[in-house]
Amino acid sequence: MYSQIASNKRKSLVLVGLFVLILLALGWAFGVYAGDIYAGLVLAAVISLVMTLVGYFRGDKVALAVAGAKKIERRDNETLYRLVENLAIAEGMKTTPTIYLIDDPAPNAFAAGRKPEKSVIAVTTGLLSTLEKSELEGVLAHELGHIKNLDIRYMTLVVVLVGTIILVSDILTRSFFFGGRGRREGGGGAILVVGLVLAILSPLIAELIKLAVSRQREYLAD
Repeated sequence: MYSQIASNKRKSLVLVGLFVLILLALGWAFGVYAGDIYAGLVLAAVISLVMTLVGYFRGDKVALAVAGAKKIERRDNETLYRLVENLAIAEGMKTTPTIYLIDDPAPNAFAAGRKPEKSVIAVTTGLLSTLEKSELEGVLAHELGHIKNLDIRYMTLVVVLVGTIILVSDILTRSFFFGGRGRREGGGGAILVVGLVLAILSPLIAELIKLAVSRQREYLAD
């Protein structure tokens, strides 16, 4: 198991590296379009760094805010709190993750946080009302597995980078179609076509990479 954890971490680092390369490639395409390749690469590097830092330090807060999750204490839901606490002890975790509840009829749960000591688990009201106690334990144990294996750290970075690539690609594609017509009609038409193709395909490539990372992590958590 521990060798598999180490292997998945190495593979995830490689895949995150691919995300960075895609962003730099988009920066290159934007630099060609704008007439300054180095400026495009620097811009892509800065965007990648800023978004990675935001995802690393604030990714859990963003995810909880988007989901409309509310923090609960033991007195708010004794059963849920005790389940998470007991499972955390069984997993050998030093601290119990902070528990959040989402008012949503759809059965769902997720874990977030950059490290186990600052991790959170969020579950929906639909999950609590749908599953039996033993089934709920299985779901919670799966999410705790993500926390213990540091999956949430890598997946947060991956999700943020995918979103960044999609945003940059959209901006670049719109620029090609709606701006700088004279520049396109001039020299470097073939390079601009390559840049346009890259801008269109990058979101698809990024999504495939994200799915590859996610599948590895889900297997390990199970």
